Amino acid sequence: MPLRFYARTRARVFLAVVLLILAGSTLYSKAEMDTGKPEPVRAIQARSPEPVYHVEAGVRGDIFPAFANFLSFQPASERDSGTVSVTVTNPTDSLISEHIAVNVEGWSDREIQVIEIGAGQVRTVQFAPTFLPRFYRNREITAATAKVDVSDLGGHPVFSTTIPVRLRSADDIYWGSKFEYAPFIASWVTPHDPRVEGVLSLAKEFMPGRRLPGYETWRAPGAEEKTTFEEVRAIYNALKRKGVSYVKSSGTLGARANADLTERVRMPFESVGQVSANCIDGAVLYAALFENLGMDPVIVLVPGHAYVGVRLAPDSKQFLYIETALTGRAPFETAVRSANAGLARYTESQVIRIPIEDARDQGIYPMPAFPGDSENALDGTTSRASNGVASNPATEPTSVQK
Repeated sequence: MPLRFYARTRARVFLAVVLLILAGSTLYSKAEMDTGKPEPVRAIQARSPEPVYHVEAGVRGDIFPAFANFLSFQPASERDSGTVSVTVTNPTDSLISEHIAVNVEGWSDREIQVIEIGAGQVRTVQFAPTFLPRFYRNREITAATAKVDVSDLGGHPVFSTTIPVRLRSADDIYWGSKFEYAPFIASWVTPHDPRVEGVLSLAKEFMPGRRLPGYETWRAPGAEEKTTFEEVRAIYNALKRKGVSYVKSSGTLGARANADLTERVRMPFESVGQVSANCIDGAVLYAALFENLGMDPVIVLVPGHAYVGVRLAPDSKQFLYIETALTGRAPFETAVRSANAGLARYTESQVIRIPIEDARDQGIYPMPAFPGDSENALDGTTSRASNGVASNPATEPTSVQK
């Protein structure tokens, strides 16, 4: 009995093993046959192309306050350039619609634009977020970060990036290789600054009758020109009384490629507060004083130097020019003769004239000046950079400082 039971059990186990082997062989053969079938569609489909984004900021990474201020006044649809530019390439076969948001972290607000880009098209979008007051108080090159966020119209993130930028001092002007940006010097002409008002208050003490009226259209042309001469002389003497005289401090810091095209220019409140001004500093200071009185100032650039002029009467074609570098060091009449003699040495093609009224018509307004800055300037405590150059309007880049 036990032997018979043992035999039957061995037979059953053997049969089960055989059946398992046969079943496994069948499954293996089926799997082997299936390898010739196509893979699932989702595994071999090519990924759809996606938009490509390229971001640039400022002039070779340098953001100049004068440009940023100008651009922030321009409607987005009218900008030819931007503080930050975003180029979008759409390689897909359909229209894309997106929100693009740009800001300079800690220094500006956030500008958002809604864009549409057709299939296969490339579009560059110009951004000019409004900068905070601290940007225009900055007096040294500063590192910052520009941030770009892209989302679809439903608010879902599509792309995000940051790029490093250099924020230039509010005193730094970018002239351009051929002085093409010279009109932006009007950004430094701040007629309503309290320090400008203070100089005019002193200047009236040098006028007959203690009056400083600017133009008075009821006067005969000859009488008006005489009064203008007296007013300009009074302003010149007021600056002398303030102690303003020549100090050259024109250097800047920034991208090496921009070095010969930039220059430091003091704002009027700085020149008065520090009682220091080189030729271009003096030119914007005098221009601010003249513009405050409703007169027509012009800044004149020649190779390596700058002068200031003012129209002698509202309808006159004649200007009174001043050698501002002689402020506080020579009589007014000497400064006028020096300017006339200096300008006579150049051909008209070597002279760049920047009427401030024309610059205003182009939308170039004064950069913001703040009471805190002016108060510091009174004590001469505003911090300063002390390096840089500019360019030559006639030939190669060189400083406009004398």
